[in-house]
Amino acid sequence: MTLRRAYLFVVIALTPTAMMADELADIERITTTATRSSTANTPRPFVISTVSQTALKLVAPTHIEQVLKHVAGANIQHGNGQEYLPALRSPVLSGAGACGGILTAEDGIALRAAGFCNINELFEAHTEMAERIEVLKGPGSALYGSNAVHGVINVITPDSTQARGFASLDLGSFGYKRAKFQQGHDMGDSGIGISASVTRDSGYRDDESVAQEKVSLRYRLETDNVSVVSGLTFSDLDQHTAGFIEGFESYKDPIIAQSNAYTDAFRKATALRAWSQFTWQNERSTLVITPYLRDQDMRFFKHFLPGTPLEENGQTGGGVQSLWHYQGFDSVQVELGFDGEYTQANMLQYQQNPTQGSAFLVATVPQGKHYDYDVASTLYAPFFNLQWQWQALRIDAGARYEHLNYDYDNNMAAGRNRDDGTPCGMGGCRYSRPPSSENSFSTWSPKFGLNWALSGQHLIYANVSQGYRAPQAAELYQLQRNQTVAGLAVETANNLELGIKGVFNDGENPLNYVFSVYGMDKDNVIFRDSDFFTINDGKSSHRGVELELEYAFNADWQLRFAGTHAKHRYESEQQLGDVNIKGNEMDTAPRNIANVQLNWQPRDTIMTSVEWHHVGRYFTDAENLHEYEGHQLVNVRANWQPTEQLSLTLRINNLANTAYADRADYTSFSGDRYFPGKPRHLAMTLQYNW
Repeated sequence: MTLRRAYLFVVIALTPTAMMADELADIERITTTATRSSTANTPRPFVISTVSQTALKLVAPTHIEQVLKHVAGANIQHGNGQEYLPALRSPVLSGAGACGGILTAEDGIALRAAGFCNINELFEAHTEMAERIEVLKGPGSALYGSNAVHGVINVITPDSTQARGFASLDLGSFGYKRAKFQQGHDMGDSGIGISASVTRDSGYRDDESVAQEKVSLRYRLETDNVSVVSGLTFSDLDQHTAGFIEGFESYKDPIIAQSNAYTDAFRKATALRAWSQFTWQNERSTLVITPYLRDQDMRFFKHFLPGTPLEENGQTGGGVQSLWHYQGFDSVQVELGFDGEYTQANMLQYQQNPTQGSAFLVATVPQGKHYDYDVASTLYAPFFNLQWQWQALRIDAGARYEHLNYDYDNNMAAGRNRDDGTPCGMGGCRYSRPPSSENSFSTWSPKFGLNWALSGQHLIYANVSQGYRAPQAAELYQLQRNQTVAGLAVETANNLELGIKGVFNDGENPLNYVFSVYGMDKDNVIFRDSDFFTINDGKSSHRGVELELEYAFNADWQLRFAGTHAKHRYESEQQLGDVNIKGNEMDTAPRNIANVQLNWQPRDTIMTSVEWHHVGRYFTDAENLHEYEGHQLVNVRANWQPTEQLSLTLRINNLANTAYADRADYTSFSGDRYFPGKPRHLAMTLQYNW
């Protein structure tokens, strides 16, 4: 299926296999386009990396983090179960609305409505059956809206309407099991198909588990005047969650690493998305209109908060994406579009039992309801993009205007009292509920880019662009302490990017590469200060260099590399204890990350891959007083296909049995905290195709 809004120029097929050698020599890939239909892409002044279906099958990720590490600039930190914290040309994002920094999508439809993101929302995408995953870096395209500050992660589900199918079974250490099935029925001008996966994982940690089911349906209809492709994805997650372990380098103790102090933590979530894409095309123009619907519900135990409250949230809504592409003169192209959506959301946080702990916590964190509100949001966004070609120079210029409105209805008494209206001791309750209100945010976002073709195989590109995100509903309406109104503004990011990309091709041994240098400055950064106020007078800077390449030594041996060196810094005055953090490196932001894969295919039926992944040290607090030392992992994979129908894949992850942390941080309340990584573990996949 298609990515949401851009011609995507892919110079790297992030595929750790030998079977892609012929494709490396072809700089013009078939990929998604601004017309939202698969076609040969046109060079654009930004970079998108693709994790292919072949790579996904070889890795068979139990979590999307295992394949996104193949993308330079991405750093997804796995929590427990299906949970994670994302990073893309950024520090790892955390906090109530930090998920607004990266847009996540499936088949071009954002997984969540603007303003209602969830930091773990990629677990709702059908990654297990994906055809590929596309990662657009930075805010380089005028066709992306709110939340695409650091980039876009888009999971593309397969066209299952063809007359073929497969069934597979995954088995692994620590009780991991996954079954997958796909079947299509092709009727010529139409087709229908289904893809489904079922996961059961009892986990490495004590009293943790994941039970998840996903199904995707696809329908295709082609006529003389219009083509229609429709899709539906449903997911259901029932997870028992293991929390942080505490104590300096406690992840190195195998007994502590396996322990779980939060045996009652859980997350239950369902999500449904449905869409239909209508495409009309003639010699000079293409019109694409995609209406869609979303429905989500989630219930989870906030074991990381005092009083361990429960949260229930949900959202129901729909919208439409549209784009008209016109090919004028040979050197000019015009793109115009309009996106709009309407969403009704609800949020309830309540505490079933009295708070345990200090006298202050007992007095200020009451039993009962903390928040109970509804929000109706409306978004509309017209946009345009112009392209002009003059000899070797191509110019892209565009802009997007976006307006987001929240109609917030507080279902409790405003202020920081208990749910029965009585005051808390010691100055008042921890949680503060603003009165019902209406909030609107409007943003105009320009983009400008250049491509200069050095030859038919290489080009230099540059772009100046602005990204933005509106405050999320959680940041506006889940206040604390004395704060009664957030009064937040739109967070913006000014981005400059330069790079060169292409392929050196001597016929049999292609070297495909992309080299990028970027600088981004963010203003009005939203964060919670030391007084527990949600404010947005923060500033940060982000500077980085990225290199991705793939080289085929010969028909049997290939090497693939993805690496980044970056510095992310606080640029605003903020006093934390005795430390002013201005100029400090942002916490959970490794300077250096690298991924190397060496692939060997000794026979047509056998393929092997060795992967080395390096995460450099990083500070775990904003004061830069505590740090995690980093880690290196080695993974080995092999695939054997004895017949055209049957294949067997074996994997050994963390071959050296390294003790490491998937995530590390430091808080003044708990000290050093970690999500420990799994020790050496094995998995196998048996698949039958028909």
